Amino acid sequence: MLNVGIIGCGSIARQRHAAEYKHNENTNIAGVFDVSRERAESMAADFGGKVYESAEALIADPSIDAVSVCVANAYHEPITIDALNHGKHVLCEKPMAITLAECEAMYEASQKNGMRLLIDHNQRLTPAHKKAKEIIASGELGRVISFSATFGHKGPEMWSADKSSNTWFFKKNAAAFGSMADLGIHKIDLMRYLIGADVKNVFSRMATLDKKFPDGTPIEVDDNSVEILTFDNGALGTVTTSWTHYAEECNASTLYCEKGTIKLYQDPTYSLQIVYADGTKVNYQLDRIQTNDDKQQTSSGTIDLFVDSILTGKPSVLDAADIIKSMRVVFACLESADSGRIVDL
Repeated sequence: MLNVGIIGCGSIARQRHAAEYKHNENTNIAGVFDVSRERAESMAADFGGKVYESAEALIADPSIDAVSVCVANAYHEPITIDALNHGKHVLCEKPMAITLAECEAMYEASQKNGMRLLIDHNQRLTPAHKKAKEIIASGELGRVISFSATFGHKGPEMWSADKSSNTWFFKKNAAAFGSMADLGIHKIDLMRYLIGADVKNVFSRMATLDKKFPDGTPIEVDDNSVEILTFDNGALGTVTTSWTHYAEECNASTLYCEKGTIKLYQDPTYSLQIVYADGTKVNYQLDRIQTNDDKQQTSSGTIDLFVDSILTGKPSVLDAADIIKSMRVVFACLESADSGRIVDL
């Protein structure tokens, strides 16, 4: 039985991490911490565990085996490294960290201490995405020529714990990034995972089009973005992100291959659809993509994978060693948006 601690008790911690640890027979939620004592006490009351006075105190407790890091982006690196140095396995929320140097330092700390470090890129684990990966890898549809991927919703203030437009997601010092890294990292990483190649260069445009703080001033990070990615195997496509999809959420992808097209999460019934070059259509009713509006969240598979990776020592598709490659693309996109130029990786 693994004793786990959860650092940060916001919505993602409550609806994903705590809920999934609670349903894993190999874990016990032993402790929680949040800068809001009230939030920590509420989560402990619902899921169990001791409420710690600080993240450092939870990490220093020798009875804790592993931790979930669910705090604002700017604090991922120091808390993760502290936990790894104290002999804890770590599951860190995305984006991994706010600079490439921080990402590399986190990975190096995991290697130095012999601890597992996974990053919560749960889109790699959805049934439709796993099946699409299998189909592409088989060569059945030939190579991926081009793609488009979109992730947009109403914005983090609609879902975060405080339900306020004063959320840390909108502040540069805490979030560092906007919709591109919050949502785009999922799609950038997913395209790398599905296509099975790395990104060669990027061109990115980011903008703050609508989101405002309570006083009416624009937020400090982007609320919309478009990225053009060229892969080293020749595949070319776009990733589009938005925090201003007010009517309905979109979390869809299309991959155009030599012998057909793969459509992901575009139909309410069929999460994976294939249209072959001869017009034949095959529909897979595998699952339904989770949205922020869902009252009943189902298992993402992330916690089960994290726990299994600790208990068995087996590599996982969420290991930091590979996720860093997706983060390199994110930082290249930021550079491109700032410079207005194509950036090579």
